[in-house]
Amino acid sequence: MGQGKIGSKLGRTTSHRKAMLRNMVTSLLKYEKIQTTDSKAQELKKVADKMITLGKRGDLHARRQAAAFVRERDIVGKLFGELTERFRERMGGYTRVIHAGNRVGDNAPLSIVELLPGAVNEKPVKKKTATKE
Repeated sequence: MGQGKIGSKLGRTTSHRKAMLRNMVTSLLKYEKIQTTDSKAQELKKVADKMITLGKRGDLHARRQAAAFVRERDIVGKLFGELTERFRERMGGYTRVIHAGNRVGDNAPLSIVELLPGAVNEKPVKKKTATKE
């Protein structure tokens, strides 16, 4: 029985696709917000969430795995420092994809991929209403 494929090919060779995703993950972790096409954004979200999960794991093997994927050394430091603290309480879903209309030149659907702010631990406080006595 054949196995299902995971992810889309994005019309590129394997080496080009891997290089593109590595560059996009590095840019997302560096600037925390990038704009790209919808299909690339969906693939980027999967890979970026895995990188942040490696950062949360925090051991040496996870750091080496992240360093093998992310292009810049100081971004790996940011991943295992600042971003780990930000997402400590969050159990997944570290990125958000927002559809941003179509590109002017070729009408390709665009999306904005951004990292979420830190987990909010505070519960909303209900205001007491005046009671009739």
